[in-house]
Amino acid sequence: VQLVESGGGLVQAGGSLRISCAASGSRFSFDAMGWYRQAPGKQRELVATITPGGGRTNYADSVKGRFTIARDNAKNTMYLQMNSLKPEDTAVYYCNAVRTTAGVSYDYWGQGTQVTVSL
Repeated sequence: VQLVESGGGLVQAGGSLRISCAASGSRFSFDAMGWYRQAPGKQRELVATITPGGGRTNYADSVKGRFTIARDNAKNTMYLQMNSLKPEDTAVYYCNAVRTTAGVSYDYWGQGTQVTVSL
């Protein structure tokens, strides 16, 4: 299983960016998926999660109302639309996917994509 993020880059404060996470290497779909981020000198933190069918989402307080998580199971791809970006959103953003098989949960991570928000 491989998760590959894309779409990161440099954007000015107040701008928007959409990052994607493409999953490959498995015939089976994932359970919960989510985005995490890690800023320099800080711990990795949860940004948003989404249930298998996409019907339920969860966001960190710091991004509520600005970020939207979505997934397209037919394409094995997850997205994070980020609007009204702030300098404090600068971080490496990681894609996470969980699959539970026979009662055992497996965690998968992407390599990360850098998002930099300038003043």
